[in-house]
Amino acid sequence: MWTEWTIATKFLREGKAQSTLILVGIAIGVAVIVFLTALITGLQSNIIQRTLGTQAHIKVQQTEELNRIVAPDPDSVQLTIESKRAQRLRSINNWQQVRDVLDTLPRVTAVSPIISGPAFARRGESLQSVALVGIDAPRYLRIIPVKDDMIAGVFRIGAGDTVIGKQLATDLGMRVGDKLRLDGGQGRESILNVAGIFELGVRELDARYVYLDMKQAQSLLDLPGAATVIDVTVDDIFEAQKIAERVARLTGLKVESWMETNTQLMNALRSQSLSTQMISVFVALSVALGIASVLTVSVVQRTREIGILRAMGSTRQQMLRVFLVQGALFGLSGSILGVAVGYALVGAFNTFGPKLFYIPIDAWLPVAATAIAAVTGIFSATIPARRAAALDPVEAIRHV
Repeated sequence: MWTEWTIATKFLREGKAQSTLILVGIAIGVAVIVFLTALITGLQSNIIQRTLGTQAHIKVQQTEELNRIVAPDPDSVQLTIESKRAQRLRSINNWQQVRDVLDTLPRVTAVSPIISGPAFARRGESLQSVALVGIDAPRYLRIIPVKDDMIAGVFRIGAGDTVIGKQLATDLGMRVGDKLRLDGGQGRESILNVAGIFELGVRELDARYVYLDMKQAQSLLDLPGAATVIDVTVDDIFEAQKIAERVARLTGLKVESWMETNTQLMNALRSQSLSTQMISVFVALSVALGIASVLTVSVVQRTREIGILRAMGSTRQQMLRVFLVQGALFGLSGSILGVAVGYALVGAFNTFGPKLFYIPIDAWLPVAATAIAAVTGIFSATIPARRAAALDPVEAIRHV
């Protein structure tokens, strides 16, 4: 193999201009693949983090109520007609057992029961429609870390304390320490101390969410001991739908994943991934054609040298390997240079870019890009290599 390596590197040194141009072309192609892949991955991570930072991956709820009409048939056939009815606020049956079952499932990272329902927040003459969210704080904070989003006061619920969103505090003219009157309807009222104000970054949530202890919310919503929703997070967000389907089979409850409730987001993410893959394929194809064309020209230019080497005893397999080695060297050297340029572009974006989001680099991305470029170089060299190996020594020496 040393002989093939020596001949291959000698051919490359003799055609410095061609070698330099193809290396630059490969480097640019690999840099584009690395930078675009990292950019799209970072953008997708940012979008997902912003979207799922305020919601669970999976929501488990009580099944919907239906109107059932059974119409007997004279021929002993029963017809059942089902239609949806207006849904009332209901607790999940045996939610404690459901919670414990979900805790044991593989790939589930956090489980939090919630009681949520509508109410009115009053302060003086101001009246706002709000969503009461009664939580088990240690469990809920593992799903949505509201503590990290506090902008005033502290996250403290229970014993007459509550935390509210920034927009709601603005609408009611409230600050930490003020008293908030909550009206759950039918005479169920409670006056709570505002212990903290949070900002989740979603206007709708910041204007409506009021976090309470579960017992406080159960009392205001007249659902003692109830939980209306069980939030679940999983270790891989893109497996949420499969896990949700399994949970639905196990519990018989209504289960929705974030993929179902954010279909437009999923379509956008798939479109971005498809675009990146198509760009990578076309760039790799252009790199392969560039390597193949350079090596084909090299075979024509060095026909006499190849004939002399064959006449001196070099075998067809050796000549084949010479040009395969050249293709591998082109791909490997160009990819290493391209990865360095790609890293530089990512660093420049993170340092001097618009600061909209941070681009992380997957440790396997440079390895994958280098491997793909090297393999592409070998495959693109196959046709020129076979042509060189097939040359007749006598005819090759006579070539002008």
